[in-house]
Amino acid sequence: MEIYMGAHTISRGGETRDILDAVRRIVRALHESSRAAEKTMGLSGAQLFVLQTLADSPGLSLNALAAETHTHQSSVSTVVSRLVARGLVLRTAAAEDGRRLELRVSAEGRRLASRAPDAAQARLIAAIERLPAGRRRVLARSLIELTDRMDIGGRPPVMFFDSPDRKGRRGARG
Repeated sequence: MEIYMGAHTISRGGETRDILDAVRRIVRALHESSRAAEKTMGLSGAQLFVLQTLADSPGLSLNALAAETHTHQSSVSTVVSRLVARGLVLRTAAAEDGRRLELRVSAEGRRLASRAPDAAQARLIAAIERLPAGRRRVLARSLIELTDRMDIGGRPPVMFFDSPDRKGRRGARG
């Protein structure tokens, strides 16, 4: 027996394969998006995602950017540092509170962000947020349980497809 779910069917008894196939599709989309960003923009997928997020919401603090990208502050900080080093993002003191740093996209960063396709991370977040709240909670609990059972639940999460420089190039693996 099969259950129809949008463009796909779920096989009774084949749930493990269905789950793995769905994860494979998500990872593939993220990987392809990151490779395209690397090839056309010279940015990792994570860098493109952060750049586009800042272009859409200028003046965010690092903590607000972490919240906006649904990423831990330390992970987004690493990506922002790379973008600042390339001159694509600027750190400036907030006008209303000079102790607070705001992040803004430079003119060159805006040009890159405007001609780039949407990052796959943004599409993934939008798709998750379109799920009904109850289904999101079940999905979150299930994935947390899965990573715990794999003994990887305690590993620090990093942004999708961001890695340290390798021979002067940004890596596109995750």
